[in-house]
Amino acid sequence: MAGITRFTRCGVYLARLDPAKGAEVGKLRPVVVLTDQSLLDVSPPHVFVCPLSGRSDPDYQALHLKLPVRDGLKAESYALVEHCRAISIRRLQSERLAKLEIDEINEIIRRLHRLVGW
Repeated sequence: MAGITRFTRCGVYLARLDPAKGAEVGKLRPVVVLTDQSLLDVSPPHVFVCPLSGRSDPDYQALHLKLPVRDGLKAESYALVEHCRAISIRRLQSERLAKLEIDEINEIIRRLHRLVGW
């Protein structure tokens, strides 16, 4: 279908995360899409993402995953697992900056399980 942007699981995209409340991360920043591809293929209104940052708080070392530079991700980054959340798909910009490996996605999900006590 023309005019419909297709997003991919493991893809890194810029997302507008403002307005942020309290200690939430905000602004325009890269996020990795964690939503299953079968759901993305039907163009859902929301996607589950993990925000990325160039900095990591040592207190959250067990939750943050270090990601090396690749493609359009020009600086070493950290997946901020404690900030994972669902956002409107309209917050994502259509150009994919990079793609994470499936083992990196699995590690983010493992740390997400740790966060929720699973």
